Amino acid sequence: MTDEQRQCPYPVLIAEDNALLRAVLEGNLREIGYDVVVAIDGKDALARIQSGYFPLVITDWVMPVMDGPELCRAVRSLGLEHYTYLILLTSRDSKESIISGLEAGADEYLVKPVTPEELTVRLMTARRIIDLESSLKQSMEEVRLLTMRDPLTGIYNRRYLEDRLHQEVKRTFRYERPISVVMFDIDHFKRVNDTWGHLVGDQVLKACAESVRSGVRENIDWPVRYGGEEFVVVLPETDMAGAVIVAERLRQRIALIQTSVGDGAVTVTASFGVASFTPPDQKEDLSIGEVLLERADRCLYRAKGEGRNRVCSEQL
Repeated sequence: MTDEQRQCPYPVLIAEDNALLRAVLEGNLREIGYDVVVAIDGKDALARIQSGYFPLVITDWVMPVMDGPELCRAVRSLGLEHYTYLILLTSRDSKESIISGLEAGADEYLVKPVTPEELTVRLMTARRIIDLESSLKQSMEEVRLLTMRDPLTGIYNRRYLEDRLHQEVKRTFRYERPISVVMFDIDHFKRVNDTWGHLVGDQVLKACAESVRSGVRENIDWPVRYGGEEFVVVLPETDMAGAVIVAERLRQRIALIQTSVGDGAVTVTASFGVASFTPPDQKEDLSIGEVLLERADRCLYRAKGEGRNRVCSEQL
């Protein structure tokens, strides 16, 4: 048994209506190191593929209810998130049959009888393709996540906010739970840059972002760098009273930050605006996300107008 087979994270799905042939194929696969799940026909196999993770499928051509080519076409029409490698097993070896099977969506075509050695080699090829597809998807997801984060502070960026806030609003209506948005701005930040330079300003931004990230609920609340020295924190399932408490705690944390500069340290304060919404018994309104941001921004500027370094709030 090879290391590749031993480390296979998923079973091979067999679709074969003949009990004897099914048992022989299953035995061969287990002998060379694979776990196996069996289906008695194409319809049974399709149901298993729809409800489980089977990226590697071996199907007989001739079966009742749903034959092999029909199964291939059905799988390709599902639009699964992962790729399913389909191997057609048949006694037909004509060029027309091979073309017909591949046109139906099969990746590989094996003519009976198949030896364990040939089966091993073909499955190794299938595994390499499946693993390559999985690795590619993972890389693409990592790139996507990178585009959703602010490169300076490491927290989410405005693009992520625009994408995800709609989802949070949908959850708010679905479960009839409150949602709050906190928006804050570092007071007199231009003075920091003008006095100490942009490198020190960047350090202040990073310290503020880290203080906020560590000061909210992990994997529930999510902070965003909204632009420049302005930040947003989305608080799912948090009402106005809870959001104001969070904002006040963050205000105090930011005021305690000291950024070293030569023999001294730079300190800053921040002004906060809070907007909160609890869904009434009404039709879902996805514009609530934009309204929350608008109201939080309005409260932020009210806080600045009232002297800065404070929290102002508004209930929708």
